[in-house]
Amino acid sequence: MNPIRRRRLLLVAVLVLASGLVTALVAMALQRNVAYLYTPVEVLRGDAGDHARFRLGGMVEKESFRRTSGSLESHFRVTDGDAQLPVVYTGILPDLFREGQAVVATGRMDGGTFVAENVLAKHDETYMPKEVADKMGMAHQKHDVQVPASGAPQ
Repeated sequence: MNPIRRRRLLLVAVLVLASGLVTALVAMALQRNVAYLYTPVEVLRGDAGDHARFRLGGMVEKESFRRTSGSLESHFRVTDGDAQLPVVYTGILPDLFREGQAVVATGRMDGGTFVAENVLAKHDETYMPKEVADKMGMAHQKHDVQVPASGAPQ
């Protein structure tokens, strides 16, 4: 094999390996930042996984909000109309955060409580994020999951 041809073949092989490595690194970075949206029923059913990072969407249940005295720790429940999930968040909540309004929280499950890293609230009384509205609508249409008052799926 001629030396010029060998160098070209080596260059092509190095370029293919480098592009494969870059593609793998980009895919891993994107996968780490992906957080799927689930409703409380889906979380209680086990769709979200035990230690996965995901987004929880629904409505802040009325009369469920309380703040730990002397700290930024907040406790509230998120509901999709069929089930409720307790949420704990340490930080400053958005100005538009209210009971009875749509919320999307990003975080992980810890035992039976969702530990939020970030909380987003809707911007006015007529808006609900499309993803949350679609998920809540689908949850009401499904009657295959029975969730008792305790909040645990049967």
